[in-house]
Amino acid sequence: MGGDILFYVPLAVLGAVLGLDVVSFPQAMISRPIVASTLAGGLIGQPVRGLTMGVLLEFFALESLPFGASRYPEWGSAAVVGGSLFAAIPDGSAGAMSVAAFAALVTASIGSSSMVFLRRWNAIWARGQQRRIARGSGSAVVALQLAGLSADLIRGGVLTLVALVVFSPLNRAIVGTFSMSPVISRAVVVAVASAVGLAAIWKVVRTTAGARWWLAAGVGAGFIIAGTL
Repeated sequence: MGGDILFYVPLAVLGAVLGLDVVSFPQAMISRPIVASTLAGGLIGQPVRGLTMGVLLEFFALESLPFGASRYPEWGSAAVVGGSLFAAIPDGSAGAMSVAAFAALVTASIGSSSMVFLRRWNAIWARGQQRRIARGSGSAVVALQLAGLSADLIRGGVLTLVALVVFSPLNRAIVGTFSMSPVISRAVVVAVASAVGLAAIWKVVRTTAGARWWLAAGVGAGFIIAGTL
């Protein structure tokens, strides 16, 4: 177990950084599943498998729009969990994608709750510095910013580490006993993710002026780029 935890540490650090990117800093979109999962797969030595899981999780992530005060899944840390779990299982193993996707979805949901909990603590810390802030103290503002950033970094790292410690043995055990055909098991997961993603796209396309043309142009450009590869 000790060796496993040491193996998970780089992934936990990655999950911490990407979890921080979701809201706090720098919001550079590196926490999107397609990026986060590919990076996690790269740490395992299987970037293509990480990318595959990232594309799958991106369909689920399209359903949530992270802006304002809305509550949404935390995909940065979750994609690290999903991408690393899928990358760690040999290609062609039945159930590998199903278990990794499930672990990522559960982690994303727990991550959402952890962000709400952290925001409440941020409010408590801010109230504690209210008098200093009212006096125009710059150091109080800096202290609050650093505390919030540090807490969010730790939140993402702990979430990733705990999820990997819990789901990694379950991943190996379930995949080892999975009797369904690998093709069928992947097809089921891809079909569900595609349905969620396409429904999310349709909601935007049918209510946003000009969105259909932008979607058609994007699809056309994608086919052109794919044809040149």
